Amino acid sequence: MKKNLFLPAALMLAAAGLAACTNDGSEGPEAPTTSTIEVSAESISMPQDGGESTLTFTAPGKWSINNPNSWMTLSYKNTSDPKGTVIITAGANDGDKERTGTFTISSGNVSKQIRVKQYGPIDVESNYLSISGSGAEKSVAVNTEGEWTATSTADWVIITEAKGNKLVFSVGANDTDKERDATIELKGEYSSGKIAIHQRLAGDDDEIVAPKGYALVWHDEFNSGKELGSDWRHEVQGPGWVNHELQTYVNGKSPSGRRVTEIDEGVLRINCFKENGKIYSGRVYAKPSQGWKYGYIEASIRLPKGRGTWPAFWMMPVNFRSWPADGEIDIMEEVGYHPNYVSSSLHANAHVHSNGTQVTKEVYCPGAEGEFHTYAIEWTPDYITTFVDGKQLLHYDNRGLGRDDWPYDAPFYVILNLAWGGDWGGAQGVDESKLPVSMEVDYVRVFQKP
Repeated sequence: MKKNLFLPAALMLAAAGLAACTNDGSEGPEAPTTSTIEVSAESISMPQDGGESTLTFTAPGKWSINNPNSWMTLSYKNTSDPKGTVIITAGANDGDKERTGTFTISSGNVSKQIRVKQYGPIDVESNYLSISGSGAEKSVAVNTEGEWTATSTADWVIITEAKGNKLVFSVGANDTDKERDATIELKGEYSSGKIAIHQRLAGDDDEIVAPKGYALVWHDEFNSGKELGSDWRHEVQGPGWVNHELQTYVNGKSPSGRRVTEIDEGVLRINCFKENGKIYSGRVYAKPSQGWKYGYIEASIRLPKGRGTWPAFWMMPVNFRSWPADGEIDIMEEVGYHPNYVSSSLHANAHVHSNGTQVTKEVYCPGAEGEFHTYAIEWTPDYITTFVDGKQLLHYDNRGLGRDDWPYDAPFYVILNLAWGGDWGGAQGVDESKLPVSMEVDYVRVFQKP
């Protein structure tokens, strides 16, 4: 009787064992799994004008997305469904180059990074060309993917070739009574671009080529008249006003009528001379109530000779309150007792010459005294770089340390002056036998990004 009592229990255990195994002895079936995130594309390209792109993927389970990029937005839903869809949206790229970014899809302990590229404007050799009044044929290098076309907004700009990496156009003589402007519009598969064309009056044959990515916004070639135009203002101050300098700055001319600034044969001359026991010179400002914020600014200058001279091409803030808190940008300075050594400097609370912390670089420029050389600055929100004849002199990055280190985020105006003596110019005395002397300026040009 006792054995019969245990038989049903044994049968139940056997049945349970059979139910727990398959015919081949393995464990029962589980839901299908994946240990990776499978995506429809690992990289996405978007046109310059912006738009939407769709990405699909399969994840092992629940998923999330991290997007650190401010220029693109991601739309998605139902993160519990292993099969996901993301819509990537980007606005127009208004910068001067393509932009890239990544976002990450994560699920459990696996992740997948997706690269996104948005095309920038079509890369051209120059975004601005100044054409002589007599006309010219021009060839411009073009760098873009795929096919592209070019059209002109004016019938006096004739496009003769637009294919591969080259654009060729011609401009006839300007037979009107004023300067004229046109635009060549480039259209590619992913990007677009523009080249601004400015034609001067007949007889004005100087050609201006903008640095890559910049367009001319203001210039003075000093080709007309005898005096500076309304864009300029003279400083009027007596000796000792700054830096213990010896000259008197006057509004254009000395008491006897001798000019401290004059335009002659296509150049501006800033004259320093002695008259009735006093030294007179010129210091002039370009658009001092407006100035410019950021850009590529250059001038072609011939420096004077003589111990005591202190010529400068520099910039000060439009809304000046105090120095050095508001900043000073010295593009080029030179002193006559140290001939042909030109320097660039930056001044701010955190770096100033009065305590020896200023940011300064100097270079020997053969022929700076007596020959024309080009001095320039590229000034952006991120850095300042100065150049002598196209070669880098000083470079300073915005390190994100605040206004004491970087007050260079406001409009500054251009200054040209020729000082006599002073703390630096007169550090080894002055030689009045060298007077009169002149600082000559062939042009001043201001370019900014379109």
